[in-house]
Amino acid sequence: MAPLMFSFRFLFFLSPVLFLMISTQSAPYCYNDKGNYTTNSTYQTNLNTLLSFLSSPSNNGNGYGFYNSSYGENPDQVYAIGLCRGDITGNPCRYCLSNATQLLTQSCPNQKEAFVVFDQCTLRYASRSIYGAMEIVPNLMLYNIQNVSYDVDGFFQELSTLLQDLRGQAAGNGSLRKFAAGTATANNFQTIYGLAQCTPDLTEQICSDCLGRSLADIPECCQGKVGARISKPSCDLRYEIYRFVDPTTVPPLPSSPPPLSSPPLPSTSTGGSKSNRSHTVIIIVVPIVVSVVLIVIFFCICLRVRRTKKKLENRKLIPGSDDTDEIGPAESLQFDLATIRVSTDDFSEANKLGQGGFGSVYRGRLLNGKDIAVKRLSTNSGQGDLEFKNEVLLVAKLQHRNLVTLLGFCLEGNERLLIYEYVPNASLDHIIFDPTKRAQLDWVRRYKIIVGTARGLLYLHEESRLKIIHRDLKASNILIDAEMNPKISDFGMARLFVPDQTQGNTSRIVGTL
Repeated sequence: MAPLMFSFRFLFFLSPVLFLMISTQSAPYCYNDKGNYTTNSTYQTNLNTLLSFLSSPSNNGNGYGFYNSSYGENPDQVYAIGLCRGDITGNPCRYCLSNATQLLTQSCPNQKEAFVVFDQCTLRYASRSIYGAMEIVPNLMLYNIQNVSYDVDGFFQELSTLLQDLRGQAAGNGSLRKFAAGTATANNFQTIYGLAQCTPDLTEQICSDCLGRSLADIPECCQGKVGARISKPSCDLRYEIYRFVDPTTVPPLPSSPPPLSSPPLPSTSTGGSKSNRSHTVIIIVVPIVVSVVLIVIFFCICLRVRRTKKKLENRKLIPGSDDTDEIGPAESLQFDLATIRVSTDDFSEANKLGQGGFGSVYRGRLLNGKDIAVKRLSTNSGQGDLEFKNEVLLVAKLQHRNLVTLLGFCLEGNERLLIYEYVPNASLDHIIFDPTKRAQLDWVRRYKIIVGTARGLLYLHEESRLKIIHRDLKASNILIDAEMNPKISDFGMARLFVPDQTQGNTSRIVGTL
């Protein structure tokens, strides 16, 4: 969530008010004052059974990411509530809850009550009934380390209006899903994304009260920050300057709650002659069959047009270019979007390595076990299709030990992804500006990085088949591998020169100020 490369997987807390940086993957809290259970006891058996059922495929919760169950009998009865973010349902929701159950049982052994916060879900269990009651302890306050740089008062005035609106929407959304997400625009045209959510077991008033307490916490922990999350067991409040909720995956609420159970309808005999019944069947079946055939034909036509359009786009990547086979070197490296989503756990925050001016970078793992780094260009970034295709064409043709290796790319719909080799030591700026990692840079390593970077530039300028000027070389674009070798990355601003060209004019300023 923040441009930081490190994360803390396991955190143990004693204070009910917790301040964390937003880079934390997960935050478990163990209620040390609520009692313990003994190993292999009935309570532990009930707890393991309940948590296993909570994330099992057979348990659909209320259909909107809310899971509430209990198991056993007093005094060993266990209660649990799981809640997924409003845009996360089905298998991704159960996957998050499964990770949460594993983390809680490992982080809080023998504790009768525990609570954990993930980016996509929260989970808590207790030895008492927790349904319908507002729980505000622990109070997890997470914040983005980046500060608002323009018109701070105007930013937080718009933010306050947005979160108050979302508070009312979430509280009034009924008993199936108390969730609302929306946007506001600050005075500098900066978009603010917000989210408010309560567990659906709360009444409208209790949900509003819980979110109101979270709103009051923002000045205490996060004033001046571009992003924050206030997470309590009963409600969540969050805002950021980038989109973290996919509105297209939020399931619509039905006009009326579905019945808990529907008894099978009894078989009945119908009156009328056999001829009348036959006419009825024909009247019903024929329109259905015709409709299905028309729909299938329509989708086949759309699919064919889409494939043809995609082939034409891939065949001619750079507008105005006469080279219809420029995609040749990269065409065999094209990944499908579904593969990348699986490898990055659907671009989860837990796999986020950092964020730059053109989008976010995620760590992924392919089915063959190979680690990758996925650069996901934001739709409102400064890098358009031309820069994206430029980077694909350039990097696919470059092979040097001091240049990052392009493994593939993906161009589907609005998604533009670049798949690189994973470099474990992140970028040079993370080492230079980190007091601990900086100590690793003795003169031998510094000299190795300097010489390697120079060799990479020499290859680009003189030795490669294409003469390339990078135009955005900086510490954050020099990646460091496991052997401390530098690798130049990010060719979105690169420019080609003819072999004998020594100078050129540009029509716009590029690079980093």
